Amino acid sequence: MDSQPKVAIVTGAGSGIGRCTAQALLEEGYSVVLAGRRREQLEVSKTEAGNSGKRALVVTTDVGNPDSVRYLFSKTKEKFGRLDLLFNNAGLGAPAVPLEEISYEQWKAVVDVNLTGAFLCTQQAFRMMKEQNPKGGRIINNGSISAHVPRPLSSPYTATKHAITGLTRSTSLDGRAYDIACGQIDIGNAATEMTERMAEGILQANGKTAVEPRMAAENVAKAVVYMASLPLDANVLFMTVTATKMPFVGRG
Repeated sequence: MDSQPKVAIVTGAGSGIGRCTAQALLEEGYSVVLAGRRREQLEVSKTEAGNSGKRALVVTTDVGNPDSVRYLFSKTKEKFGRLDLLFNNAGLGAPAVPLEEISYEQWKAVVDVNLTGAFLCTQQAFRMMKEQNPKGGRIINNGSISAHVPRPLSSPYTATKHAITGLTRSTSLDGRAYDIACGQIDIGNAATEMTERMAEGILQANGKTAVEPRMAAENVAKAVVYMASLPLDANVLFMTVTATKMPFVGRG
């Protein structure tokens, strides 16, 4: 790391992959802005980081709200003066019910967080990264293996994660002129609150229920730190990190 710490924003930093990644970046020497809707959870993430948590800034944020996102980036600029890394991690799922039973409100809630939130944050990151000196930076999107193939009863989540792949590609292309690199990490079965039901059994494509192996979320954090460590003239465009024995390859 340079003598001046690099600056990262991690959305959804109050739990799971976001918390692990924010803490890993702090340990790596970054100054990290912890963004999420639950301030108390963000404060836990900061406290658990120990001494390195002194370089963390907590900003309560609803990524689906344009005003809230603008506030997040203004506070980042005010505190640290620049932005080197955005990890678009905040995510939301809908109930596992048949497609025809998903309500408009449930659909919109997932789209607002998973897709619109990532776009709004990317847009603000572009504005900062283009203007700062030295210019440029890196954006990493949390995709999911659902960006490749769906699970049963997951249409809102899967649709947004396929869309994230399109956003990643467009961001990577549009960022070239400004030294903004963009990549995507597709994760399978990190052990978080969102995947707890997999340990008890989850519906498979063949209609049966099966327990699925999970992996420590810290493994994802290490992968994100690696992606972020590359110079801006190199980029991991897509990375897939899964529990080795989970039913992904050959699924269905």
